[in-house]
Amino acid sequence: MQTKINLAFADYSRLIRRMGKDPRLSSTHISLCAALFAAWQKSGYANPFGITRKQLMVYSRIASVATYHKCIRELDEHGYIRYQPSFNPKTGSLVYWLDQVQSKSQA
Repeated sequence: MQTKINLAFADYSRLIRRMGKDPRLSSTHISLCAALFAAWQKSGYANPFGITRKQLMVYSRIASVATYHKCIRELDEHGYIRYQPSFNPKTGSLVYWLDQVQSKSQA
């Protein structure tokens, strides 16, 4: 288990550095990614993992629902995650890691 966690943090670090070099992204995207990582960690590193907008907005300190939806949609469009909205507040949405965070940490 410890190796899996170490790989997750190392890959997360690489992902954040890659995001920092991407001119399409802002600090809000990176904050949302940090919130996604926390939710992924809470799920036991499952892929996909369940999320709720309310939870991610608290973790990322995003105050606007419109900003949240814009950022999560753009993370999906730019290939950092695959976002599968549920449109049902009781079931939550799913997020899949598409980057090295997913592939190496699942080993």
